[in-house]
Amino acid sequence: MLITTVEDYAQLSEDYERIEQAILFLEANYKAQPSLNEVATSVHLSEYHFQRLFTRWVGISPKRFLQYLTKEHAKELLARCENILEVAYETGLSGPGRLHDLFVATEAVTPGEFKSHGEGLAISYGYHPSPFGECLLAFTERGISDLIFVDHKDRGGALELLQNRWKQATLLQDERQTEHVVRRIFSPTRESEPLGLCLRGTNFQIKVWEALLRIPPGAVVTYEDIAIYLGMPGAARAVGNAVGSNPIPVLIPCHRVIRKAGEFGGYRWGAARKKALLGWELAKTSL
Repeated sequence: MLITTVEDYAQLSEDYERIEQAILFLEANYKAQPSLNEVATSVHLSEYHFQRLFTRWVGISPKRFLQYLTKEHAKELLARCENILEVAYETGLSGPGRLHDLFVATEAVTPGEFKSHGEGLAISYGYHPSPFGECLLAFTERGISDLIFVDHKDRGGALELLQNRWKQATLLQDERQTEHVVRRIFSPTRESEPLGLCLRGTNFQIKVWEALLRIPPGAVVTYEDIAIYLGMPGAARAVGNAVGSNPIPVLIPCHRVIRKAGEFGGYRWGAARKKALLGWELAKTSL
């Protein structure tokens, strides 16, 4: 679906809420192998309208999409993606990370800025619909600092997360400033300049986040893969903590990290959203 207007974003955001509920229903009832009509009924739609909604949102049928969300398919992906981080490095993806045709460049805050929690830093933020629900987008003159999904329409909770990360920064709500950034994230086109990311984290966290940028769409790796790639094979648990602390989901694709048994694992923004992101990407890269 081509996203061109604010109304398009709002519609996709509304559609996603239905998709998320469908995924949650399937997670709870997958052993019974519910029919398309049963899934549609769970989100209060007819079979016909649910099929159309799902196909409009992701580009393929619900049945095909759900195949991507099985443990067996995840295992197949892991088998195909062995050593994918090394391959990405060798093929030139070690510079700016790539998401579709969107390039990003990372810049870490200085140690002093890290300790001061953003003192003297001005951050603009705004709330916007996205294909995966409403989000709060925040950025500084050096780049995007945060992307926070707004769950259960709790804008106050999302803002509190931002305030806790940047306790000494000056926050200014300005949707006019943040709208064009959201468009570049969810409707990427080739740009002459990279989309900058302003990262606040420990050295280890930033190394993990930079490794995530090398995972291409439609691929998955394990926490152990990243630990080995970083030269610390025993640090899978620490990698998991760093992945969970990622402040800019989607752009830094922490949703592409799963457990080595093929299980999708948890996600800071909800397991259903993680599966929706993975399924959406897999569908796009398989077309």
